[in-house]
Amino acid sequence: MLSFNPDNVALPQGHYINGEHRTDGGSFFSVSRPSDGHTAGELAEANASLVDEAVEVADRAVKESGWASCPPRQRGAILRRWADLIEADTQLALLEALASTRPVYDVKHHEIPFTAEAIRFYAECADKYSGDLLPTRDASLGMLIPEPYGVIGAITPWNFPLSMASWKCGPALAAGNAVVLKPSELTPYSTVRFAELARQAGLPAGVLNIVQGSGAVTGSALVAHPLVRKVSFTGSTQTGARIMSDAAHHGMKPVTLELGGKSPQLVFDDAGDIAEVAGRILRGFTANGGQACVAGTRLIVQRGIADALIDKLIALCQGFKPGVTWDENSRYAPLIDRRQAAKVQQVTEAAVRQGGEILTGGKRFENTGEGYFWQPTLLSNVVANSPAIQEEIFGPVLSVQVFDSEEEGLVLASHPTYGLCAGVHTKNLDRALRAIRGIAAGTVWVNRYGRSGDFIIPTGGFHGSGIGKDLGRQAFEACQRYKSVLIDF
Repeated sequence: MLSFNPDNVALPQGHYINGEHRTDGGSFFSVSRPSDGHTAGELAEANASLVDEAVEVADRAVKESGWASCPPRQRGAILRRWADLIEADTQLALLEALASTRPVYDVKHHEIPFTAEAIRFYAECADKYSGDLLPTRDASLGMLIPEPYGVIGAITPWNFPLSMASWKCGPALAAGNAVVLKPSELTPYSTVRFAELARQAGLPAGVLNIVQGSGAVTGSALVAHPLVRKVSFTGSTQTGARIMSDAAHHGMKPVTLELGGKSPQLVFDDAGDIAEVAGRILRGFTANGGQACVAGTRLIVQRGIADALIDKLIALCQGFKPGVTWDENSRYAPLIDRRQAAKVQQVTEAAVRQGGEILTGGKRFENTGEGYFWQPTLLSNVVANSPAIQEEIFGPVLSVQVFDSEEEGLVLASHPTYGLCAGVHTKNLDRALRAIRGIAAGTVWVNRYGRSGDFIIPTGGFHGSGIGKDLGRQAFEACQRYKSVLIDF
């Protein structure tokens, strides 16, 4: 039985610094439940002084605990124990579902196993990737030696709190760093439990610290701190640009930025079974209520199958039912808050004013009280400069564009700002390879849409969708700096 009463869940209070809970800081902020709009609790925001303390604790802990210098297999063993505790814990699913958009069923059966397996993957990286011996002249020895940065500042979004935390903490800790993590102020609770379990697994106190607060206050202080040697952020392109600028002005520290997307789903008339393709497209733009940077919210379909595919999508969209995230039978996510619901509504209305047509959806579900549940929405006849085509909406809204030739389809699939990912649906291998080459995106999926459990495949975007990679060995290597050594003998 996964269903639970959110009023009966004990919420972890405040920050987690040096293995202890802290409730001090600056001003207070409220945390709301997206499913019903009720207030879950209030937390103190970490001001610059508290962020400074958390970073100094992390810097001291990574040096004095020996975390950076201990045998890599030892670090890996602690991370593997942590993954086991994550998988077995009974509180994580409740904390994640209560204050986020993630239904408890999805958290229990998908989010938590994914999070634990990500930690296990990086536990194995700890002693698998190292430096290199370099070819030099006979009387010398050249080496490239990896070292941890020290303290890495991590900032995670609200849409997938636990899995995003594992993306940041797994590679950073496996490489021997300490982490100061700021979760979104909208979804603060599960990440604290995540850190508690790391401590139980044997991670030294202070090597992983959690600070709560807004990006403007807590996040900015974290990015600017001189002892934070690298920053890893997942979130909007606009915020990523500010972080990149702040990092350049405070120590020239490297950044990994996984940012926004406006991803195409390019469907050719040889894509195969219409029902199967429609199911892929549906999941691509409705998963987590469309609140994913990788959401495939631009359907670009060849004219020969456009009507059949659209009809199938309309029927599928009309089968969704809203439900609070703490009900085990719920599968459809609410929007995170009132502000996000207003944005989805504004973009939809703007598309209609510019001549677009709502084929299905286009409004909130009725009888959901203060919950922010938006109906899966299909828009057709949308002009090219419409926000529904150009902007990341972060809601379950799919714009439909029709093309005739392959070349026209590839032109429509391109985007002036974003290049995070794309889906290509075709049974023609030559056409698929041409599309892979022709679409500027960090990830291209063919005859599927969405990530798998293959953690070896990195993710990250082109252009305004980011810099660097999460997942894969690339994320682990990005948590190390490399020292060149030349020895004469």
